[in-house]
Amino acid sequence: MWVLGIDTSCDDTGVGLVRDGQVVVNLVASQVRLHEAYGGVVPELASREHLKAIRPLAERALALAGITPKDLSLVAATRGPGLIGALLVGYTFAKGLAWALGKPFYAIHHLEGHIAAAWPEGLDPPFLALVASGGHTHLYEVLDLGRYRLLGATRDDAAGEAFDKVARLLGLGFPGGPEVERLAAEAEEVVPFPVPLKDQEGYDFSFSGLKTKALHLVEKGLPKAALAKGFQEAAIAHLAEVVLKAAEDTGHKVLLVAGGVAANRALQARFKEAGLKVYFPPKGLSQDNGAMIALAAWRRYMRGFPPSPLSLGATAYWPLEEA
Repeated sequence: MWVLGIDTSCDDTGVGLVRDGQVVVNLVASQVRLHEAYGGVVPELASREHLKAIRPLAERALALAGITPKDLSLVAATRGPGLIGALLVGYTFAKGLAWALGKPFYAIHHLEGHIAAAWPEGLDPPFLALVASGGHTHLYEVLDLGRYRLLGATRDDAAGEAFDKVARLLGLGFPGGPEVERLAAEAEEVVPFPVPLKDQEGYDFSFSGLKTKALHLVEKGLPKAALAKGFQEAAIAHLAEVVLKAAEDTGHKVLLVAGGVAANRALQARFKEAGLKVYFPPKGLSQDNGAMIALAAWRRYMRGFPPSPLSLGATAYWPLEEA
């Protein structure tokens, strides 16, 4: 069976095709150059670009797979959370296509899509899932498909957002994660940063203090590579400490790490040496994309979850626990 998945939750237009649970096509129209001049995503510009890209990208995906719309078994799209104007482009397009074809439609939670990208076939819950990206830093206990317990989330900036802001302070490009990682790898020394929320009782995250610390150190004129390395080490140490504390307290030995920050090689190395069984998304599925939405929809369909009503609207705020 063929599943078409669409994600327009933020600044990238993602269209993916999954056949029987395997990713066949994963196309992403990036808007990095458009938003780079602003140091972050401009919602109105993102929505306009989605409108330009969505249909040609979907047509190209079908052509690459060698199928027509009539070959699709179901259609899925990100319902939320995200930028509402951006969400509406892909969500409305997918609903219209499903209606025209008479095919089932699945409204997918953006974070469930990220989790699906890192969730290998044959792995049964429960386990922990960390979603760390430009807009989200959440730690969940995955009890089953569609059953998620939020253990902790960021109190301020998301992890990827902090990387973006520190990159801008250092005069680097956007998005900031790969740029900070690249510069940190060049460092011959490190400027230490304090690890946030040491000895906390819960499982929350906080990155605004690291951003403020970076601002003060940049103003002192310290070496940028050493600053990048110090910030990255502290951010990764913070993520690891919170997750490992949750793993010890809950007794879980399996961890999924998803979202754009999951592509950071230093983060991957830190978790791999932590003593847990850790899964990361395959290459190309860490950032926002449509294939992860198709994977989540396929998994829901195979588990007998009913399709979503076409009357269901998109939403900027949607807790995963309620999905």
